Amino acid sequence: MVVALKSASLLRPSEPKEATVDDLIRQVRQDLASAGYAKGTQETYAAIAERLGARFGVGLEAVSREQLREFVGEIERRAASAATKSGALCALLFLYRKTIGKPEMVSFISLPKRYSPLPTVLSLEEVGALLPAIRCARYQAIAMVMYGCGLRVAEALALEVRDIDGARGVLRVRHGKGDKAREAKLSSSLYQWLRAYWRRERPPLPYLFASAKTGRPPGAETVRDALSAAAKAAWIKKRVTPHVLRHSFATHLLEHGTDVRVVGALLGHASIRTTARYARVTEKLVRETPSPLDLLPQPRR
Repeated sequence: MVVALKSASLLRPSEPKEATVDDLIRQVRQDLASAGYAKGTQETYAAIAERLGARFGVGLEAVSREQLREFVGEIERRAASAATKSGALCALLFLYRKTIGKPEMVSFISLPKRYSPLPTVLSLEEVGALLPAIRCARYQAIAMVMYGCGLRVAEALALEVRDIDGARGVLRVRHGKGDKAREAKLSSSLYQWLRAYWRRERPPLPYLFASAKTGRPPGAETVRDALSAAAKAAWIKKRVTPHVLRHSFATHLLEHGTDVRVVGALLGHASIRTTARYARVTEKLVRETPSPLDLLPQPRR
């Protein structure tokens, strides 16, 4: 005897459940991590996705193209800078192209042209005045590594004692931008200075710049404050940040004839175009480039 089914719906396969905002936030984080995006970028992109879901109170897959246009318009009006606007729009492009898989939803988005200012660069004399003005030995050592090796502040703070290879004269950066590893040049003078710092401070393992109280390196903001205070003490009028030391490292190498490709490799740049921007500010290149007027025959006076 065949038993009759009470509902015709039982004959149909179950429909796929629409992903919730939380599901998609988790998925976009996984996609960003798999693509090798920096942690800061992952947090920014996920925050934009959360804002979009909260703005209209629906699942991200249910946001209409008109609502998305409205959200993009709000970003363009309220963004404090071109960089902020570009970051938010890139987050939406990634969300719909990669995670949701609906690139047609964001086909109307155009990224703004970004203003590319000249990086601030310290002279050799200014660097020589800045470093002794940093009173704390730990922060002085961090500054010397950022300038001497061209490291980003996060890369310097993540250094462990095992990353120093004095025999080969290199410093291992195991977690660079995009989680890419590289080797930086470790000069003999910096190596000897770090050895003296280690003997004097004895920071707890494994980190090279760990605090004895916390067992962890200081925060990036604390390093920025230390550099700012040292710049004032050294009567340096430029705004000195950790990245200024990295800019100065690259510029000074270029001024002394180091090939731009070598500088790019030391900095961990994926493209030579990123490194080339430093060539715009090298005083030596500007000073030694002849004016076309000087090439003309000089008129009689």
